[in-house]
Amino acid sequence: MGNPYDPYGQQPGYGQQQPGYGQQPPAQPGYGQPPAQPGYGQQPAYGQPPAQPGYGQQPPAQPGYGAPAAPAQPGYGQEVHHHHYGSTGQLAEWGSRAGGYIIDYLIFVGPVFVLYLLAGLLASSGSGGAGLLAVLFYLVGLALSIAGGLWICYQEGTTGQSIGKRQMGIRLISAQTGQPIGFGMAFVRKIAHIADSFLCYIGFLWPLWDDRKQTFADKICNTIVVRA
Repeated sequence: MGNPYDPYGQQPGYGQQQPGYGQQPPAQPGYGQPPAQPGYGQQPAYGQPPAQPGYGQQPPAQPGYGAPAAPAQPGYGQEVHHHHYGSTGQLAEWGSRAGGYIIDYLIFVGPVFVLYLLAGLLASSGSGGAGLLAVLFYLVGLALSIAGGLWICYQEGTTGQSIGKRQMGIRLISAQTGQPIGFGMAFVRKIAHIADSFLCYIGFLWPLWDDRKQTFADKICNTIVVRA
């Protein structure tokens, strides 16, 4: 005889108790009704699809058709590189760079040129005393040239501006950090200007059509000149 509390006519298994008098049997899903969904925080069983959001709950937002996807965030431990182009973010024009270079040239090379000219005139006179004075003028001019070049490297490396760049409102910075490049790198950049002198000084004209307005020396040292 079947169990009257079993809607499917199944017998209880071995060791299972019959429901007592007045107790209700466990509810069984009716025909065509889906099984109960797992409660909050419970994971669906293996092989079962994830629970769907209940009535009144909003599904997670999906990007609409044609909407741009959210930018990817860098993973943990990955380095983020920021490129800063000065306070204004504008690269200096070629005319400003050329004007700053001319000002620096006139300030430091002008007096040296005068000393070299006087030394040449004294040397051409043929007198012994004039010849010694000419050598002295040459040595003083050479010392002023070296000192002036080192001073410009120091100013550009520590502040980004020489006298000429300050007058033209421009500044030399690192293309990677946006900060002054230091005395050592500024000195290397001056030597790298040798590359700008090749092929009729085309490197000095390269900023006219370059996207980042860099000379060959700038590309070698990874520097840019921006508006201060």
